[in-house]
Amino acid sequence: MDSGPVADALERVRAEVHASARAAGRAPESVRIVAVSKLQGPEAVRAAYAAGQRDFGENYAQELARKADELEALAGLRWHFIGHLQRNKVKEVAPRAAVVHTVDRAELALELERRADALGRRLEVLVQVNVAGEVQKSGCRPDEVGAVLEAVARAPHLVAVGLMTLPPLEHDAARNRPCFAALRELRERHGGARLLPELSMGMSGDFAVAIDEGATIVRIGTAIFGARGA
Repeated sequence: MDSGPVADALERVRAEVHASARAAGRAPESVRIVAVSKLQGPEAVRAAYAAGQRDFGENYAQELARKADELEALAGLRWHFIGHLQRNKVKEVAPRAAVVHTVDRAELALELERRADALGRRLEVLVQVNVAGEVQKSGCRPDEVGAVLEAVARAPHLVAVGLMTLPPLEHDAARNRPCFAALRELRERHGGARLLPELSMGMSGDFAVAIDEGATIVRIGTAIFGARGA
């Protein structure tokens, strides 16, 4: 893949993210971009890496494993696992991801702990919350967040760094504002930014609204790489 289009798109996304942060009265560096490389080839990751990107997100455990192994020579590259994680796939994710965004039940935290312990490494995790209550999406209910956080707290090799959500797919990004606001308010009920500094919310179509509501991590794929698999 020619790095030019990816580099240009990444520059535009960075400018838009920084402008959104400033408009919200925040420092541009308070928002981290995770480039979602799902269904993109390793060459797309290399192109973004060459343009200075270091945080990449993958949705599928086996795809993460293949890319992480192929690209292990890229110093400083950090993998974020952002898809639904089954317990039997933890063995692929635990050795490779730096951050797991989708811990939504105590049993998953326990399996991540078991694998991280065996590897002798620590994993940053976020609790995924199904704020909108969509039956087709993963994530714990808002009233289950405390129990999941408690399970993570009992795991010596896991550290809870925040909350994550996937809002409904809307053509009007403003319609996702209540979902983002609800995640921020939920964090306040569980210790606030001091205990849970990260809010992972907002994608290519709605990151400006998410940033206005406090997002610290935005997960952007199409705006950087174009259509998946291209």
